[in-house]
Amino acid sequence: MNLTKILAISGKPGLYELKVQTRTGFVAESLIDGKKITVNLKSNVSLLSEISIYTYEGEKPLTEVMQQIAVKENKGQAISHKEDNATLSAYFKQILPDYDEERVYPSDIKKVLNWYNTLQAKGLVTDLAPAVEEPKEEAPAAAEKPKKAPAAKKAPAKKAATKKEE
Repeated sequence: MNLTKILAISGKPGLYELKVQTRTGFVAESLIDGKKITVNLKSNVSLLSEISIYTYEGEKPLTEVMQQIAVKENKGQAISHKEDNATLSAYFKQILPDYDEERVYPSDIKKVLNWYNTLQAKGLVTDLAPAVEEPKEEAPAAAEKPKKAPAAKKAPAKKAATKKEE
């Protein structure tokens, strides 16, 4: 499993795993207690694979940040998200030295550490690496799409045929 099916649902504690999509929303299972809930399309839901952390150079995907935490902690638990803000900021500075301190709030750091510890407790930290490799696989697929351009060349041939008919 990677972060592509892990969800954070606004107003609901913890993380959820996407199980099934339905016409009106989807079914998600809590990583904390295993209970399944239905979520409608109006709910504010974030995929962890789509979240990034602001840095001075741009944005860093959450998957990469969590991998850096895993490397630092040897895939063990990180510090508690309940530590004071100064301790959390100092810890996060070790993980991501160039994070933008003005745009990344202490509450964001708490969420990241809480999410990491939840995933680590479920044994999902070791599977974070494939989520980073997937976008690299998509890049060649995007390069293949321009090869479909010869289909566009057929359109001028049709115009030529219509001129002959006139």
